[in-house]
Amino acid sequence: MLVLAIKGIAVPKEYNPRDYITDTPPEGESGFEVPDDSMYYHRRLADGDLVLVEATAAAASPAAATETAAAVSKKDLNNG
Repeated sequence: MLVLAIKGIAVPKEYNPRDYITDTPPEGESGFEVPDDSMYYHRRLADGDLVLVEATAAAASPAAATETAAAVSKKDLNNG
C-alpha cells in the first residue's frame, strides 16, 4: 500500500527507525510503499499519523497525493 505522513509529522519506518515517512513522496513516486499486512503501519494509519494514497490520486500525480495528505492534516488539526 502507498502512504504519506500528514503534514508536519515524520513517521519512523518499521524496520529502519532512523529513516522516515514524510508528507513529501520520494521523487517520481506518489507515496511510500509499505507492506499491506504490517500491523505497525495499520496502527499508524488508525492513529492518523499516516494517510493512504489512493490509486487514482497516485496515478494522477504525486502532487495530488501530497495535497491529500495536507488536507487530512488540516482537517485533523481543526477537529482536535
